[in-house]
Amino acid sequence: MEQCVLALGFFDGVHLGHGGLLKKTRQVANRLGLPAAALTFDTHPDTLVFGAKVPLLNTPEVRKDLMQTLYGIDEVLTLHFDRATMEQPWQEFVRETLVHRYHAAHVVCGHDYRFGAGGRGTPEKLAEECARLGLGFDCIPEIRLEGQTVSSTLIRSLLESGETAKAVRFLGHSHILTGTVISGRHLGRTLGIPTANLSVPEGILVPKFGVYAARAVFDGQTRPAVVNIGVRPTVDGHTVTVEPWILDFDGDLYGHALRLELTGFLRPEQKFASLEALRSEILRNAETVRSMVT
Repeated sequence: MEQCVLALGFFDGVHLGHGGLLKKTRQVANRLGLPAAALTFDTHPDTLVFGAKVPLLNTPEVRKDLMQTLYGIDEVLTLHFDRATMEQPWQEFVRETLVHRYHAAHVVCGHDYRFGAGGRGTPEKLAEECARLGLGFDCIPEIRLEGQTVSSTLIRSLLESGETAKAVRFLGHSHILTGTVISGRHLGRTLGIPTANLSVPEGILVPKFGVYAARAVFDGQTRPAVVNIGVRPTVDGHTVTVEPWILDFDGDLYGHALRLELTGFLRPEQKFASLEALRSEILRNAETVRSMVT
């Protein structure tokens, strides 16, 4: 691999805070005539460091796609995060990983970036080590919006509380769920509202139960969709499902990859007195979605 300008972070969600870092990486790469790369991990470091499962905002594939399409990153590099990585001294991480393994000529990190054993590596130490090794260095200050620091933690909280529109503003793009369409109970089809059933990858955050406005992207097509996330209490459901009703589409998507771009939260999930009442409400939701999603 040739030399590169390397962005450092986990980049969960690829939000506006990450965007500032990635834009700077692209700018420096253009100036130096080098590829722009980003280094991420295959699992969230907190899972091993603190023993805490962190529900992720998106899959590695979506993370890579967003970095490349929105910010022009040429290559997304994934480092396996294991105990050896966690316990590696920060100076060794710079020399062995960033320089020798990934050939960084210039590195870019965020204001709160921590790395190396015990999280002892800081932007200040990284700046000093880069200067000593003859590498370029930039540190991006916090990005604030609506009086709050943009962070993956904040965006997770917004999605879990149903504040989807605000989460989308902080992300700088729709919140994306991806998966494979699987067979369901076919109840929607009997109501004249045929839904797909999306299998969400393990470890991905499930937003607040309720009904959402979304764009469904599949097989080169994009359609508005009404998406229910929850347990379907009207029909005594118990398992969590993600069910989009793709408007203006009639076809079989079983086994197909489906991307849902959530743009807004319409209402909490609720139990209706009858299937007809449920159907009437979903039809109303569809009209709302048509006015919201283009």
